[in-house]
Amino acid sequence: MRRWSGPSWVRDAGLVVLAAFDVWFNQDVFTPVALGLTVVTCAALVFRRRFPLAVFALTLPATLVLEVVVAPIGMLYTLAERSRNRRLLAGCAIASAAALATPSPLAEFTEPGETWSLVYFGYLLAATLAPVLVGQLVQARSDLNQQLVQIEEGREHERVLHAQTVLARERAQLAREMHDVVSHQVSLIAVQAGALQVAAKDTGTREAAHSIRTLSVTTLDELRHMVTLLRVSGSGATELTPQPTLDQLEQLIANSGIHVEFTGMPASDLAAPSQRAVYRTVQEALTNVRKHAPGAGARIEIRRTGQDLEVTVINTAPTRPALALPSSQQGLIGLRERAELLGGAFESGPTDQGGYRVRMRLPAATG
Repeated sequence: MRRWSGPSWVRDAGLVVLAAFDVWFNQDVFTPVALGLTVVTCAALVFRRRFPLAVFALTLPATLVLEVVVAPIGMLYTLAERSRNRRLLAGCAIASAAALATPSPLAEFTEPGETWSLVYFGYLLAATLAPVLVGQLVQARSDLNQQLVQIEEGREHERVLHAQTVLARERAQLAREMHDVVSHQVSLIAVQAGALQVAAKDTGTREAAHSIRTLSVTTLDELRHMVTLLRVSGSGATELTPQPTLDQLEQLIANSGIHVEFTGMPASDLAAPSQRAVYRTVQEALTNVRKHAPGAGARIEIRRTGQDLEVTVINTAPTRPALALPSSQQGLIGLRERAELLGGAFESGPTDQGGYRVRMRLPAATG
């Protein structure tokens, strides 16, 4: 069942024309009242998606007086597609069937007509329930599509987090190898070159030893810098690509789609690795709120406590049932590893009010 994907005004115009043709084809005599009800009913159909219940109520008088089918059936479908109140939908279907079954004028409602109207009402009730069922089916299909999209987004997010975790683990292992093996050997070269420079009597030998020692020290500095980059880098992007800073934090919050209360000032003087860690903490926390706490709000606080910087993200309890999405907890594990690599601490857990708290504390070393 494919839904109309063209402009909505084309569909509205088509429905109005069809409803007007329905009245013109079935109505023999147009009194001023009938003409007025026809105009009101057809014009109201344009606003059926914004005010479905009100427009349905406007179609009932025309249903009582005129021989119409398109307008009430179309409104029942629109109302069923947008409402989740099944009692309301059942009541509207019964009211529409009763209005269609009631003869106009009521003076013609004779004793034999009562029996026939009751039978006619049963057929009409089945006819009015059909668009309600179709509308509910379309609504369920739309909900299912949204859930499938959310599940796919959740799985993709988990795959990205898992890849980042694997990459961070490999970089950490490489950093340890470089620190324990390569740096140690280069340090021995520098020490022996220094000893040779002092002990050598030949000028050429001393100059060669001095060059070796200088190059070794430079190589050690570059190795330490590379080890630092490997240890603090855990994302899929390399250090050659732009990395987020705390100057982009407000934009992240604005684009989260969550009501957020933000207190404290972004510590823009923080070292770049620490800024990235704070940014990723807020990013992961807001992502988890969207995934696991639909309708919840969040509060973000960034403050300095002594020599440390502390970022806390607390969300309220969800207001809607959460969709069961696959989760491997890799996001929180990655945040804990970031904090430990930078000499900080990380903690997370539920609150007494039914929400969730994420907190990272880092040394407030400036960049």
